[in-house]
Amino acid sequence: MNDANPKPPQWLKELVGRNKAALREQSAETVRNTLAEKRLHTVCVEALCPNKGKCFCEGDATFLILGDACTRGCKFCAVSRKKPEPPDTDEPRRVAEAVLRWKLRFAVLTSPTRDDLPDGGAAHFASVITEIRKLSPAAGTEPLIPDFAGSEASLSAVLSAGPKVLSHNMETVPRLYSEVRSGADYRRSLALLKSAKRIAPSVAVKSGLMLGLGETEDEIIGTLSDMLENGVEILTLGQYLAPSKNHAPVRKYLEPGEYDSLGEKARRMGFRAVLSGPLVRSSYLAGKLYSEYLANSPSASK
Repeated sequence: MNDANPKPPQWLKELVGRNKAALREQSAETVRNTLAEKRLHTVCVEALCPNKGKCFCEGDATFLILGDACTRGCKFCAVSRKKPEPPDTDEPRRVAEAVLRWKLRFAVLTSPTRDDLPDGGAAHFASVITEIRKLSPAAGTEPLIPDFAGSEASLSAVLSAGPKVLSHNMETVPRLYSEVRSGADYRRSLALLKSAKRIAPSVAVKSGLMLGLGETEDEIIGTLSDMLENGVEILTLGQYLAPSKNHAPVRKYLEPGEYDSLGEKARRMGFRAVLSGPLVRSSYLAGKLYSEYLANSPSASK
Protein backbone atom coordinates (compact mmCIF):
# COMPACT_ATOMS: atom_id res chain seq x y z
CA MET A 1 0.00 0.00 0.00
CA ASN A 2 1.49 3.31 -1.06
CA ASP A 3 -1.37 5.82 -1.43
CA ALA A 4 -1.58 9.03 0.62
CA ASN A 5 -3.82 7.70 3.41
CA PRO A 6 -4.07 3.91 3.24
CA LYS A 7 -6.31 2.12 5.70
CA PRO A 8 -4.52 -0.01 8.27
CA PRO A 9 -4.60 -3.71 7.36
CA GLN A 10 -6.89 -5.95 9.35
CA TRP A 11 -4.01 -7.98 10.79
CA LEU A 12 -2.49 -4.79 12.24
CA LYS A 13 -5.80 -3.66 13.77
CA GLU A 14 -6.21 -7.06 15.38
CA LEU A 15 -2.66 -6.95 16.77
CA VAL A 16 -3.24 -3.51 18.31
CA GLY A 17 -6.60 -4.70 19.63
CA ARG A 18 -5.04 -7.66 21.44
CA ASN A 19 -2.50 -5.37 23.09
CA LYS A 20 -5.23 -2.99 24.22
CA ALA A 21 -7.24 -5.87 25.66
CA ALA A 22 -4.33 -6.65 27.99
CA LEU A 23 -5.09 -3.39 29.83
CA ARG A 24 -8.01 -5.19 31.45
CA GLU A 25 -5.66 -7.58 33.27
CA GLN A 26 -5.13 -7.06 36.98
CA SER A 27 -1.36 -6.76 36.52
CA ALA A 28 -1.92 -3.79 34.21
CA GLU A 29 -4.15 -2.17 36.80
CA THR A 30 -1.36 -2.59 39.36
CA VAL A 31 1.02 -0.65 37.11
CA ARG A 32 -1.55 2.11 36.59
CA ASN A 33 -2.08 2.36 40.33
CA THR A 34 1.64 2.77 40.98
CA LEU A 35 1.90 5.47 38.31
CA ALA A 36 -1.03 7.33 39.84
CA GLU A 37 0.31 6.99 43.38
CA LYS A 38 3.79 8.17 42.39
CA ARG A 39 2.42 10.91 40.10
CA LEU A 40 4.46 9.68 37.15
CA HIS A 41 4.01 10.07 33.42
CA THR A 42 4.80 7.39 30.85
CA VAL A 43 5.49 7.67 27.16
CA CYS A 44 3.20 4.65 26.89
CA VAL A 45 0.22 6.87 27.73
CA GLU A 46 1.31 10.28 26.46
CA ALA A 47 2.54 9.01 23.07
CA LEU A 48 -0.39 6.58 22.63
CA CYS A 49 1.90 3.58 22.35
CA PRO A 50 0.15 0.53 20.85
CA ASN A 51 2.09 -1.75 23.20
CA LYS A 52 0.85 -0.08 26.38
CA GLY A 53 -1.46 -2.91 27.38
CA LYS A 54 1.12 -5.62 26.77
CA CYS A 55 3.86 -3.80 28.70
CA PHE A 56 1.61 -2.75 31.60
CA CYS A 57 0.35 -6.32 31.84
CA GLU A 58 3.96 -7.49 32.15
CA GLY A 59 4.65 -4.98 34.94
CA ASP A 60 6.69 -2.55 32.87
CA ALA A 61 6.47 0.99 31.50
CA THR A 62 8.71 3.63 29.94
CA PHE A 63 8.94 6.64 32.22
CA LEU A 64 8.36 10.10 30.74
CA ILE A 65 10.29 12.45 32.99
CA LEU A 66 10.34 16.27 32.97
CA GLY A 67 6.60 16.54 32.47
CA ASP A 68 4.20 15.89 29.60
CA ALA A 69 4.72 19.13 27.64
CA CYS A 70 7.13 19.49 24.72
CA THR A 71 8.72 22.70 23.44
CA ARG A 72 8.70 21.42 19.87
CA GLY A 73 5.88 20.13 17.70
CA CYS A 74 6.98 17.14 15.65
CA LYS A 75 4.26 16.08 13.23
CA PHE A 76 4.46 12.42 14.25
CA CYS A 77 4.26 12.80 18.03
CA ALA A 78 1.21 12.77 20.32
CA VAL A 79 2.97 14.52 23.24
CA SER A 80 1.45 17.99 23.67
CA ARG A 81 3.29 21.12 22.64
CA LYS A 82 2.67 23.66 25.39
CA LYS A 83 4.49 25.63 28.05
CA PRO A 84 6.28 23.15 30.33
CA GLU A 85 6.40 23.23 34.10
CA PRO A 86 9.74 23.51 35.95
CA PRO A 87 11.42 20.15 36.64
CA ASP A 88 9.97 18.26 39.60
CA THR A 89 12.98 17.77 41.89
CA ASP A 90 11.28 14.87 43.69
CA GLU A 91 10.53 12.96 40.50
CA PRO A 92 13.84 11.01 40.45
CA ARG A 93 13.04 9.46 43.83
CA ARG A 94 9.51 8.48 42.77
CA VAL A 95 10.72 6.89 39.54
CA ALA A 96 13.32 4.89 41.46
CA GLU A 97 10.66 3.70 43.91
CA ALA A 98 8.49 2.50 41.02
CA VAL A 99 11.43 0.62 39.50
CA LEU A 100 12.06 -1.03 42.88
CA ARG A 101 8.39 -1.91 43.39
CA TRP A 102 8.09 -3.50 39.95
CA LYS A 103 11.45 -5.28 40.38
CA LEU A 104 12.58 -4.06 36.97
CA ARG A 105 15.89 -5.41 35.74
CA PHE A 106 16.07 -2.78 33.01
CA ALA A 107 14.44 0.66 33.12
CA VAL A 108 13.90 3.02 30.18
CA LEU A 109 13.30 6.72 30.70
CA THR A 110 12.65 9.44 28.18
CA SER A 111 11.40 13.03 28.15
CA PRO A 112 9.79 15.63 25.95
CA THR A 113 12.24 18.04 24.34
CA ARG A 114 12.90 20.80 26.87
CA ASP A 115 14.52 23.61 24.90
CA ASP A 116 13.41 25.94 27.71
CA LEU A 117 16.01 24.47 30.09
CA PRO A 118 19.68 25.55 29.84
CA ASP A 119 20.87 21.94 29.76
CA GLY A 120 17.81 20.52 28.01
CA GLY A 121 16.99 18.50 31.12
CA ALA A 122 20.27 16.54 31.20
CA ALA A 123 20.87 17.00 34.93
CA HIS A 124 17.39 15.66 35.63
CA PHE A 125 18.07 12.57 33.51
CA ALA A 126 21.27 12.02 35.47
CA SER A 127 19.43 12.39 38.79
CA VAL A 128 16.84 9.79 37.82
CA ILE A 129 19.52 7.31 36.76
CA THR A 130 21.45 7.92 39.98
CA GLU A 131 18.36 7.36 42.15
CA ILE A 132 17.51 4.14 40.33
CA ARG A 133 21.03 2.85 40.90
CA LYS A 134 20.76 3.67 44.61
CA LEU A 135 17.56 1.68 45.15
CA SER A 136 18.07 -1.01 42.49
CA PRO A 137 21.83 -1.42 41.97
CA ALA A 138 21.38 -4.41 39.65
CA ALA A 139 18.95 -2.64 37.33
CA GLY A 140 20.24 -1.37 34.02
CA THR A 141 19.08 2.00 32.72
CA GLU A 142 18.50 3.35 29.24
CA PRO A 143 17.89 7.09 28.82
CA LEU A 144 16.18 7.87 25.53
CA ILE A 145 17.25 11.48 25.18
CA PRO A 146 16.30 14.45 23.00
CA ASP A 147 19.07 16.14 21.00
CA PHE A 148 19.88 18.68 23.76
CA ALA A 149 20.26 21.22 20.93
CA GLY A 150 23.61 19.58 20.17
CA SER A 151 25.14 20.25 23.60
CA GLU A 152 28.00 17.85 24.31
CA ALA A 153 28.10 19.04 27.92
CA SER A 154 24.49 17.91 28.40
CA LEU A 155 25.20 14.57 26.76
CA SER A 156 28.22 14.08 29.02
CA ALA A 157 26.11 14.81 32.09
CA VAL A 158 23.74 11.97 31.23
CA LEU A 159 26.54 9.54 30.39
CA SER A 160 28.37 10.34 33.62
CA ALA A 161 25.46 8.82 35.57
CA GLY A 162 26.36 5.38 34.21
CA PRO A 163 23.54 4.11 31.98
CA LYS A 164 23.95 0.80 30.15
CA VAL A 165 22.51 2.20 26.91
CA LEU A 166 22.31 5.73 25.49
CA SER A 167 19.40 6.03 23.08
CA HIS A 168 18.48 8.84 20.70
CA ASN A 169 16.14 8.25 17.79
CA MET A 170 16.89 9.42 14.27
CA GLU A 171 13.16 8.79 13.64
CA THR A 172 13.18 9.14 9.86
CA VAL A 173 15.28 9.65 6.73
CA PRO A 174 16.91 13.06 6.08
CA ARG A 175 14.55 14.05 3.27
CA LEU A 176 11.56 13.97 5.65
CA TYR A 177 13.10 15.90 8.55
CA SER A 178 11.73 19.29 7.52
CA GLU A 179 8.28 17.76 7.08
CA VAL A 180 7.90 15.85 10.36
CA ARG A 181 10.69 16.81 12.81
CA SER A 182 10.20 20.40 13.89
CA GLY A 183 13.39 21.92 15.29
CA ALA A 184 15.46 18.79 14.72
CA ASP A 185 18.51 18.41 12.50
CA TYR A 186 19.63 15.13 10.92
CA ARG A 187 23.36 15.86 11.13
CA ARG A 188 23.07 17.17 14.68
CA SER A 189 21.44 13.93 15.80
CA LEU A 190 24.11 11.85 14.08
CA ALA A 191 26.81 13.95 15.76
CA LEU A 192 25.20 13.38 19.17
CA LEU A 193 25.24 9.61 18.66
CA LYS A 194 28.87 9.69 17.53
CA SER A 195 29.84 11.81 20.54
CA ALA A 196 28.11 9.39 22.91
CA LYS A 197 30.30 6.51 21.74
CA ARG A 198 33.43 8.64 21.93
CA ILE A 199 32.68 9.98 25.43
CA ALA A 200 31.59 6.62 26.91
CA PRO A 201 32.87 3.72 24.79
CA SER A 202 31.47 1.11 27.19
CA VAL A 203 27.90 2.41 26.86
CA ALA A 204 25.85 0.88 24.05
CA VAL A 205 24.47 3.42 21.56
CA LYS A 206 20.96 2.88 20.24
CA SER A 207 18.66 4.55 17.73
CA GLY A 208 15.50 3.83 15.78
CA LEU A 209 13.38 4.69 12.77
CA MET A 210 9.64 4.96 12.20
CA LEU A 211 8.64 3.54 8.83
CA GLY A 212 5.70 4.33 6.60
CA LEU A 213 6.13 8.11 6.34
CA GLY A 214 6.99 7.98 2.65
CA GLU A 215 10.64 6.92 2.76
CA THR A 216 12.09 4.54 0.17
CA GLU A 217 14.07 1.42 0.99
CA ASP A 218 17.20 3.01 -0.48
CA GLU A 219 16.70 5.94 1.89
CA ILE A 220 16.27 3.56 4.83
CA ILE A 221 19.49 1.70 4.00
CA GLY A 222 21.32 5.01 3.53
CA THR A 223 20.17 6.18 6.94
CA LEU A 224 21.19 2.88 8.54
CA SER A 225 24.64 3.30 7.01
CA ASP A 226 24.87 6.80 8.49
CA MET A 227 23.84 5.44 11.89
CA LEU A 228 26.47 2.71 11.79
CA GLU A 229 29.17 5.18 10.79
CA ASN A 230 28.25 7.32 13.78
CA GLY A 231 28.42 4.70 16.49
CA VAL A 232 24.93 3.17 16.60
CA GLU A 233 25.02 -0.49 17.64
CA ILE A 234 21.41 -1.24 18.62
CA LEU A 235 18.56 -0.58 16.18
CA THR A 236 14.77 -0.55 16.31
CA LEU A 237 12.48 -0.36 13.27
CA GLY A 238 8.71 0.03 13.64
CA GLN A 239 5.57 1.19 11.87
CA TYR A 240 4.54 4.82 12.16
CA LEU A 241 0.93 5.15 13.33
CA ALA A 242 -0.61 8.63 13.06
CA PRO A 243 -1.90 9.76 16.49
CA SER A 244 -4.62 11.88 14.87
CA LYS A 245 -5.76 13.42 11.59
CA ASN A 246 -3.75 16.53 12.49
CA HIS A 247 -0.48 14.59 12.46
CA ALA A 248 1.63 13.47 9.51
CA PRO A 249 -0.29 10.86 7.51
CA VAL A 250 0.77 7.26 7.11
CA ARG A 251 1.95 6.71 3.54
CA LYS A 252 2.45 2.96 3.76
CA TYR A 253 1.81 0.04 6.08
CA LEU A 254 4.70 -2.36 5.75
CA GLU A 255 4.00 -6.08 5.88
CA PRO A 256 5.63 -8.25 8.57
CA GLY A 257 7.85 -9.84 5.96
CA GLU A 258 9.24 -6.44 5.00
CA TYR A 259 10.25 -5.83 8.61
CA ASP A 260 11.90 -9.24 8.77
CA SER A 261 13.83 -8.45 5.60
CA LEU A 262 14.96 -5.02 6.80
CA GLY A 263 15.97 -6.45 10.17
CA GLU A 264 18.09 -9.12 8.49
CA LYS A 265 19.73 -6.53 6.24
CA ALA A 266 20.54 -4.40 9.28
CA ARG A 267 22.20 -7.35 11.02
CA ARG A 268 24.28 -8.09 7.94
CA MET A 269 25.29 -4.43 7.81
CA GLY A 270 26.81 -4.73 11.26
CA PHE A 271 24.26 -3.74 13.95
CA ARG A 272 24.83 -5.89 17.02
CA ALA A 273 21.18 -6.02 18.07
CA VAL A 274 18.08 -5.37 15.97
CA LEU A 275 14.36 -5.39 16.70
CA SER A 276 12.20 -4.90 13.62
CA GLY A 277 8.43 -5.28 13.46
CA PRO A 278 5.13 -3.42 12.98
CA LEU A 279 4.62 -2.49 16.63
CA VAL A 280 8.27 -2.18 17.63
CA ARG A 281 8.99 1.04 19.47
CA SER A 282 12.33 2.38 20.68
CA SER A 283 11.82 1.23 24.27
CA TYR A 284 10.00 -2.04 23.48
CA LEU A 285 11.77 -5.13 24.92
CA ALA A 286 14.74 -2.89 25.69
CA GLY A 287 16.28 -5.24 28.21
CA LYS A 288 16.07 -8.19 25.84
CA LEU A 289 17.64 -6.13 23.06
CA TYR A 290 20.49 -5.09 25.36
CA SER A 291 21.11 -8.75 26.18
CA GLU A 292 21.33 -9.48 22.45
CA TYR A 293 23.84 -6.66 22.12
CA LEU A 294 25.98 -8.15 24.90
CA ALA A 295 25.80 -11.61 23.33
CA ASN A 296 26.98 -10.22 19.98
CA SER A 297 29.77 -8.03 21.36
CA PRO A 298 33.37 -9.06 20.58
CA SER A 299 34.15 -9.82 24.23
CA ALA A 300 31.30 -12.35 24.37
CA SER A 301 33.10 -14.71 22.00
CA LYS A 302 36.36 -14.70 23.95
